[in-house]
Amino acid sequence: MPDVSSPAPDSSAAVSAASVPADGTAAAGGAAAGAPGGARLRGGLKLRHIVFLGLAFMAPLAVFDTFGLVSETTDGHVPLAYLAVLFAVGLTALSYARMARRITSAGSVYTYAGKALGAPVGFLVGWSATLDYVLLPMLNALLAAIYMGAVLPAVPAWVWVLSTVVICTALNLVGVRPAAKVNVALVLVQGGVAVAFLVFAVRAVVTHGRSFGAAGFDPATVALPDLFGGASLLALSFLGFDAVSTLSEEAEHPRRDIPRAILLIVAAAGVFFLAVTYVMQTLFPDVSAVGDIVGASPRIARYIGGAAFQTVFVGGYLTAVLGCGLTQQMSAARLLFAMGRDGMLPHSVFGRLDPRTGVPAVNVLVVGVIAASAVFLDLGSAASLINFGAYVAFAAVNLAVIGFWFRDRRAGRPEARGPAAAVLQLVLPGLGLVVNVALWVSLDTPAKIVGVVWALAGAGILALRSGGFRRPIRIPDLVE
Repeated sequence: MPDVSSPAPDSSAAVSAASVPADGTAAAGGAAAGAPGGARLRGGLKLRHIVFLGLAFMAPLAVFDTFGLVSETTDGHVPLAYLAVLFAVGLTALSYARMARRITSAGSVYTYAGKALGAPVGFLVGWSATLDYVLLPMLNALLAAIYMGAVLPAVPAWVWVLSTVVICTALNLVGVRPAAKVNVALVLVQGGVAVAFLVFAVRAVVTHGRSFGAAGFDPATVALPDLFGGASLLALSFLGFDAVSTLSEEAEHPRRDIPRAILLIVAAAGVFFLAVTYVMQTLFPDVSAVGDIVGASPRIARYIGGAAFQTVFVGGYLTAVLGCGLTQQMSAARLLFAMGRDGMLPHSVFGRLDPRTGVPAVNVLVVGVIAASAVFLDLGSAASLINFGAYVAFAAVNLAVIGFWFRDRRAGRPEARGPAAAVLQLVLPGLGLVVNVALWVSLDTPAKIVGVVWALAGAGILALRSGGFRRPIRIPDLVE
């Protein structure tokens, strides 16, 4: 495994050394003293907080979100699809861990790509990534309506959507530390329900005379385009590791704890997702037998444990909805804050912090309003739209590691010399780049069209910022 614990020479020290005043305000129009990019977010998160926030973002129960859709697309090969996307995510997680060790500001892929590949590229990548960050809370609210509709079909879907958005927005506005503590409890509840589901499912497999085999992992029985098409929908299950990189400024020891949290989250989630989908696919090789493809998981819960367990399962999923919505909104607000602080988005709207809580409150509200639009979308369309931005971000971070490797070699830095450095900083990120591009290509056409339109809008903003590309882009937080 790559060494992500040894310090790399950090030319962004001026950025990471900046601190936010105790009251969370910033002097002179929002710029904290000594902070090139403006106001800084408050620190205080420990490793356990970061891990639980990441797990809450992806949610242990996220494995159930798209099981029916992916099983139908891959003809009963969800475990193999998860294995394919885990390979891509694992390589990308190593790249995120390396970049998080080197750069400790809140912008995640926006900052990584900007420092490695130049400010214009950083903005365009960050802008594309906002598509999944900003839309994830919307998908979360949509899932709340789907799951609660399985238990209480008489209640209109918009009630569950708006209730979810209001609760998550309110919790986000009180500050990151209280939100992190709430998430610890929510993740523990989810974990308990998920383990119970796994136990009931294994019992059902044995009771109904099913045999555990390798069918769900057999690549010879599924067409490669179908496999990649199904796998392309699963990136959102792993987005928690990506989200914690936006919390670097709020971590007590960002260079140590953010990389550790990234790798722990991916490893734990990958093992759990593979185990659960393997048992579910063994129980239902043909998911159409369940009836409702989109709402397959609540129906499977009823099948393996009866109405009582279905109620418990849906209740547990509601905790996942709250945990996901809380951290998704938190991360989206901070990415917008990083871009607003740098002046790439209107600073007066996106680049300021609430003086009492230190939270980018306006951004939280903006993301909440967008999330409420879930009443107009279906699950498949929302998932594809979100994954467009995810794969752009994943590919860019792998490319950023490669970019830093070339720069470090030109500068004669010892950490870029030798075959081991070439494997860890060139070969593995290069492989991750190729796999993520392949998954991006496998997304459905409407998602790619919307994503390209979104990217063109970002290019328009960049053109305005640079006077029609005549002036160089100088973004304070992206200057090394």
